[in-house]
Amino acid sequence: MPFAKINGVELYYEVHGEGPALVFAHGAGGNHLSWWQQVPVFATQFRCVTFDHRGFGFSHEVANGAGPNAFIDDLRGLLDHLQIDRAMLVAQSMGGWTSLGLACAAPDRVAALALCDTMAGMDDPEVIAEMQAHGAPRGGLAEVLKRVYALDFPAREPAKAFLYQQISALNLHVPPDLVPRMMRLRHRIEPVIEKRIPTMILVGEQDALTTPKLMELMARSIPHSRFVKIPGAGHSVYFERPEEFNRALADFIAGQ
Repeated sequence: MPFAKINGVELYYEVHGEGPALVFAHGAGGNHLSWWQQVPVFATQFRCVTFDHRGFGFSHEVANGAGPNAFIDDLRGLLDHLQIDRAMLVAQSMGGWTSLGLACAAPDRVAALALCDTMAGMDDPEVIAEMQAHGAPRGGLAEVLKRVYALDFPAREPAKAFLYQQISALNLHVPPDLVPRMMRLRHRIEPVIEKRIPTMILVGEQDALTTPKLMELMARSIPHSRFVKIPGAGHSVYFERPEEFNRALADFIAGQ
C-alpha cells in the first residue's frame, strides 16, 4: 500500500493513469475510495491522484495533531513526494479547504481548480454570512453526514447510498472537533484572481450544506470562474450524478 511520510504522518495515496496530474481531494464523508466513479474515466488521459486526508481512510493522525490546519501543507508535501510541479485540483466539500488553500498559498502549483459543493474557507463576507445563515453545520460531523446527499437519494439509489455510508465508516480516526476547526480557516482569494487560475464552481441544485446561492456568491467573487449547477443532486454531485459531474469536469478541463 503506498504511503508517504509527510509532516509527521503517513499519508495514503493512489496513482492511476498517465498524463497531466489530476488530484482529487475528498470531503469529510469520504476518503480516496469516494472517487470510484471518476478515476476509471479520467485515468485514460490523466495521472489521477487520490489520497486520504490525515485522520481519514488509511491515513492516521498523530496524537494532538494539527488536523485540518495541516491539510494544505500535507497536499503540497504529497505533490512534492510525487514530483508533481503543477496539478489540476478537484475538491469536494472539506477538500475545498485543502485545495483552495493551496491555490491561495502556492498558486504556481495549481493548473486548474474545481470547487465542488464547498465553501472552501473563502474569506468573503457575503459567502461567510450565507454559510452561517443557511449552511453552517451544527452538532459536528454527525450532523454533516446526515445532509451529504439529496433527501430522495437513499430511496432512489439505495445501493449507492449504502456504499457511501460504508466508505464513510472507514474513517476511524477523524478528530471530534474537525468541523469547527475547519470552519474557522479562511483563505484570501486574491492569488487565484491575480493568477487567473481556471476555476469551476459546481453545486448540486438540492445541496443543503453549501447552497446554490452560496456557491453563486463564490463564483461572483472569482470573476473568471465557471459556475455549474447540477439538477437532481444534493451535496455530493460526484457520487449522486457521476455522469453529469464527469461531463462538467471534462468540459471544464477541455476549456483550459
